[in-house]
Amino acid sequence: MRVGFILAAALTFVALPVVADDPVKPAKVAFQTLPTQHMMVQITVNGKGPYRVIFDTGAPVTLLSNKVAREAGVFPKNYKPGFALFGSAGQFKVKQLEMGDLKVENIDAMVMDHPTVGALAAAVGPIEGIVGFNVFAKFRSTLDYQAKEMTFIPTSFVPANMMEKMMESMLSSKNAKGKAKVLAPGGLLGVRPMKDSADMESGITLEHVYADSPAAKAGLKSGDRLLTLDHRWTDSVSDLFIALSKADVTATLPLEVLRDGKSVKLEVKLAAGQ
Repeated sequence: MRVGFILAAALTFVALPVVADDPVKPAKVAFQTLPTQHMMVQITVNGKGPYRVIFDTGAPVTLLSNKVAREAGVFPKNYKPGFALFGSAGQFKVKQLEMGDLKVENIDAMVMDHPTVGALAAAVGPIEGIVGFNVFAKFRSTLDYQAKEMTFIPTSFVPANMMEKMMESMLSSKNAKGKAKVLAPGGLLGVRPMKDSADMESGITLEHVYADSPAAKAGLKSGDRLLTLDHRWTDSVSDLFIALSKADVTATLPLEVLRDGKSVKLEVKLAAGQ
């Protein structure tokens, strides 16, 4: 998510086709450069906020946290939360998003508590999402790093729904044998695992256990240290992914966690993955 386009004090990027000599007064948006070199802006969503988010020229979609989605009425009235992979609730319409002088309507946004955004927030304070391509691509946009200000002029360009395009691309991809590529492990546990590079202890920390997930039903708790799954060591996030990929989703599997310094043995039946 880091912005890799800081080549001068001011930078212009253009989404074609543009409207030449557009008489519309540019909308101005102030931003701050965080210690991580991300650009932070404040937005309101459906009149609620303001919320701190990252303005990311490399993000294909706009992303909002579950907190923002609840507070700003992004979820439809009949929405019922359930088990979601990595905390993703899905894609929803945002009636209005405001960012400084800029107002955009009927924007698609992914609602997700993204672990990378969470890690960034832990370092720099609350961050509730990302403003991406489907917002700024509607405009001829200029970034002035000295003034800490962006300007946006409307164009005739209509950006595609990048999330749909990415899903279509992945689902249509074939390997050499003609089989669809794996998008997720064969078994889903319903946790957000975490392990710092300096952490040399056995197991991985379950930073969050999602409600109604197989993990929650098995009795796993946020903060547990997962040691083994189906008799396989889980000393890294990759180990967990491999264990889930090889697990039998029709069987009840043993697992072991470290909780409050004590070993706890449980059983889980995974949900079927992709």
